[in-house]
Amino acid sequence: MSTLDDFLRLNRRHFFRAGATGIGGLALSSLLDRSFGAAPSPVPALPNFAPKAKRVIYLFQSGGPAQHDLFDPKPLLREKNGEQLPAGVRGDQRLTGMSAHQSSLPLAGSHFEFSQAGESGAWFSELLPHHREIADELCIIRSMYTEAINHDPAITFFQTGSQIAGRPSMGSWISYGLGSLNDNLPSFIVLVSAGQGGQPLYARLWGSGFLDSKYQGVRFRSGKDPVLYLSNPEGICRSSRRSTLDALQLLEKQQFDRELDPEIESRIAQYEMAYRMQTSVPDATDLSSEPDEVFELYGEDSRKPGTFAANCLQARRLAERGVRFIQLYHQGWDQHGNLPSAIRGQAKETDQASAALIQDLKRRGMLEDTLVVWGGEFGRTAYSQGPLTKNNYGRDHHPRCFTIWMAGGGVKPGITFGATDDYGYRIVDRDGVPISPTKHHYHPDAVHVHDLQATILHLMGIDHTALTHRYQGRRFRLTDVHGQVVKELLA
Repeated sequence: MSTLDDFLRLNRRHFFRAGATGIGGLALSSLLDRSFGAAPSPVPALPNFAPKAKRVIYLFQSGGPAQHDLFDPKPLLREKNGEQLPAGVRGDQRLTGMSAHQSSLPLAGSHFEFSQAGESGAWFSELLPHHREIADELCIIRSMYTEAINHDPAITFFQTGSQIAGRPSMGSWISYGLGSLNDNLPSFIVLVSAGQGGQPLYARLWGSGFLDSKYQGVRFRSGKDPVLYLSNPEGICRSSRRSTLDALQLLEKQQFDRELDPEIESRIAQYEMAYRMQTSVPDATDLSSEPDEVFELYGEDSRKPGTFAANCLQARRLAERGVRFIQLYHQGWDQHGNLPSAIRGQAKETDQASAALIQDLKRRGMLEDTLVVWGGEFGRTAYSQGPLTKNNYGRDHHPRCFTIWMAGGGVKPGITFGATDDYGYRIVDRDGVPISPTKHHYHPDAVHVHDLQATILHLMGIDHTALTHRYQGRRFRLTDVHGQVVKELLA
């Protein structure tokens, strides 16, 4: 330290990095020797135990799919269609500003027929014919609940464990904890269905928050350039790019010696990853090598880049190549009105491909160590938002109970966990008694968002209380200070 200013910039991290042992310099030299950007080292002591899943494919259905019309049949709603939601059923549960001032809350029975499928006897509406083919692979959770009642905080809560933006996403936490399975592709990749309307999605949903930037999700797009700015500009050949990176490494090393900033290492690592991705991404995203029978399995939409079906097929290819966490987003489930028509289209876009992904993974021997999750940020109300007519109804946001499903990766197949009351408005226990669980008071028959996150981490071999990062004086984790592993979901 040559000046007082330099001395004052010295914190404990800098001290150990710049100490006599030269830890920082040795680490950087090691990176240079093996080429910057190789798989990041996992957090010490992780995994905590033998994992059941090596990777996660999360099919996030943005907008809140209506459980009453897809997975959770309620004959009483049909019987009482048009009658008022009983005050005793609603209790003191809050409503959104969109329906809180309605003069009435008429119950809306589903327009769609339900039937059971498979040996498990799981219930599916007529909108999900292909789900019937995978009924015995699914672990259906009907008793999910969340704290958020509006889209942005609810999606943020599912992805980061907090309704307030700025925390690391689940994929970033898992990448931070377990590292990568492939040096040539990011460990966390995001695919968003193209051309879908609905609630906006922000890059912070797959951001790394206060974790190192190398753990953030990388979005792959459809089209000629799946990753923006990855290709060399016109007139720049691969050898020229290599020479430029070699020179840049030397400059960055000098900067690191001067600044002692770990983000310098991450920056160079990302440059090197991008260089390797110039060859790995075209191979991973080229679906032309897939046989016709695979496209037939996923549906005709899988031939159209950017569709949910094409992204599901792409997810399988990425999983084969060792990508640790693959996040798909499909927008458009926010059906406050015109639900019977709108949800039919949404189901058609997602049903076959979702089922095909499970079937494809299973026949390739990958389902047993790949966890697939399907679901949105909350459910929909039992009553109609807006006018209820013979042919039309809508449903408002409903955080108190909704349905998601998981498959593979160590979850128990062919089960339906949890239940809701006859109105589909509240979670009930195994004796049919309504319950009002909260994150502070765990109930074995209900699954809070933090419980789901804890269970996913458990399947990846991680004790959710052990995966932490110290930031601004406290230790943070995905599940905050809550969450219980739902052991009844485990195979």
